[in-house]
Amino acid sequence: MENTSALAGLIFFLAFAGLILVHEMGHFLAARFFGIEVEEFGFGLPPKMLTLFHWKETKFTLNWLPLGGFVRPKGENDPTIPGGLAAASPWRRLGVLFAGPIMNLLAGLLIFVFLVRMDGYHDLGRVMLAEIAPNSPAESAGMLAGDVVVQAAGQPVTDFDTLSGIIRAHLEQPMEFVLQRGEETLTVTATPRSNPPEGQGAIGIRMSEVVIPVNTWGGSVRYAAASVYDQGRALLLLPAKLLRGTLAPEEGRFIGLKGIFDIFNLTVSTDVQSRETLPTTTAQAPTYSTLYLIATLTISIGLFNLLPFPALDGGRILFVFPELITRRRVPHQFENAVHATGMLLLLLFMLYINVMDFINPIVLPTP
Repeated sequence: MENTSALAGLIFFLAFAGLILVHEMGHFLAARFFGIEVEEFGFGLPPKMLTLFHWKETKFTLNWLPLGGFVRPKGENDPTIPGGLAAASPWRRLGVLFAGPIMNLLAGLLIFVFLVRMDGYHDLGRVMLAEIAPNSPAESAGMLAGDVVVQAAGQPVTDFDTLSGIIRAHLEQPMEFVLQRGEETLTVTATPRSNPPEGQGAIGIRMSEVVIPVNTWGGSVRYAAASVYDQGRALLLLPAKLLRGTLAPEEGRFIGLKGIFDIFNLTVSTDVQSRETLPTTTAQAPTYSTLYLIATLTISIGLFNLLPFPALDGGRILFVFPELITRRRVPHQFENAVHATGMLLLLLFMLYINVMDFINPIVLPTP
């Protein structure tokens, strides 16, 4: 197999930088819409390389660190500066703060529109068996590719993580699986292995979503919105799954740039292999998995920025809400100090997870 690391690196860089730019463009457009002056829109991060051009009061710059971009509104943290962000009404500030994450979610929606039109809607709420390993417990139990897993050990199966967690909790113990095979419902028994052969999981299955064909652009938009909801819901439910034990800590951990790149590398490699092995008549394009990952990444960026943590958009939004009720704003000196502390903690946390990516690299699980 050809080395795809260079291609994966290029796609990862362009996707990550592009999605950050999309986020910042949301803030910029909202600020302009609400009449808030923007002093600088930067491509990349400082130090500045050169000034590209001026448009109205905004300076567009190219910076040396090619990691996304930034927007610098006038009076971002000082409400005494007229025409600035901090001096704007609370509703306008909320509009600007929400615009960045919303742009990321809209970018995810747009990608999913094309993915759904290309390959149908992948229902994350149902688990289908895509492949059964030979001489595995799944094969011995009579499972077939195409079966939909309804229950496992008496528990409803709603996604990959739930099924994987149930199987891990019953290693070396016979367990029942309720399967839907066409119009038929049947129950089989399999015993998950604690030491399966290399490349196989505990019962020897490869899971897949149930795919619903979509043949119209209107249907594509509707199911794309459902896909964005599915992804957002899955991300928000991660903490609960970790607490319930239905998700392995390894699968629910935070990852940094190296961890994300490792996933990109595997995904791009999968798409390259698909291009080489799938027939040319296959409906699914050879870039499907990579585009799906980019859509998931932009949704993650949007939701992460909405977390009510100081320095993030969500943390800044949290300081605006009391003003809507009390008509009095939190003293800006206090708010700025909170955000500065939050930024420091955020940078330390990002440093920690990026270092851990090297000390304890992520292991992509085999079902």
